[in-house]
Amino acid sequence: MQLEVCSAVCGYQDRKVIDGISFSVSPHEILCLLGPNGVGKTTLFKSILGFLKLLGGSIQVGGEDVSRWTRKRFAQVIGYVPQNHTPPFPFTALDVVTMGRTAHLGTFSTPSKEDKRLAIESMETIGIGFLQNRVYTEISGGERQMVLIARALAQQPKILVMDEPTSNLDFGNQMRVLGKIKKLAENGLGVVMTTHCPDHAFLCSTRVVLLHDGGFKIGEPDEIVTEDSLCEVYGVKVKIASMPAGDGRLAKACAPVLT
Repeated sequence: MQLEVCSAVCGYQDRKVIDGISFSVSPHEILCLLGPNGVGKTTLFKSILGFLKLLGGSIQVGGEDVSRWTRKRFAQVIGYVPQNHTPPFPFTALDVVTMGRTAHLGTFSTPSKEDKRLAIESMETIGIGFLQNRVYTEISGGERQMVLIARALAQQPKILVMDEPTSNLDFGNQMRVLGKIKKLAENGLGVVMTTHCPDHAFLCSTRVVLLHDGGFKIGEPDEIVTEDSLCEVYGVKVKIASMPAGDGRLAKACAPVLT
């Protein structure tokens, strides 16, 4: 099932922030949203999720305009992973993941044995089954992020939308989370993720939307994430280095030139 953003005009009332952007995300693809603060990443993100009404254009999934969907139907197709989440009560990690089944429950229903099974399966899929009975607020930031991903998977979505999934994580946990995201895409999900780190585009994305003041660029990482484009967008000189990745591929990384 493909997500299509069609000539979307995003903004607030009469103020346009992004004008006429179009792109699509298919199964097995990871689209990375990059750009400095204040250029519209959050606005575009909220528009995709339906938190902001489009000023023009449309967002479609499987050829259907999602503005006509109920929130329940939306949640059955599109999973959302926020930057962080702290529930007011000390739920177990399994309880938090099971909350992802809400989109499939009736108005007064409670989670069934099948819902619990699917929640556990989601945790096992990303390798955190051992956290089932741990208190969510007492586990590490990296583990909480994995739990939020498992919660979104429990929705059984076709598309996963992730808001800076590696924010506030140490280097090791960043790489673990990115590895899981890449694996999920390989298994058939379409993924949209925002990040402040251009390196992440090289590590796992298939396409990039680079937002800048007054416009945007869309294409494959090697085409869009260049020394010139990063200098233009972020206002700092950058060198992009290539090195053997150990599996026959070349890995790329960005290094700022401090002056």
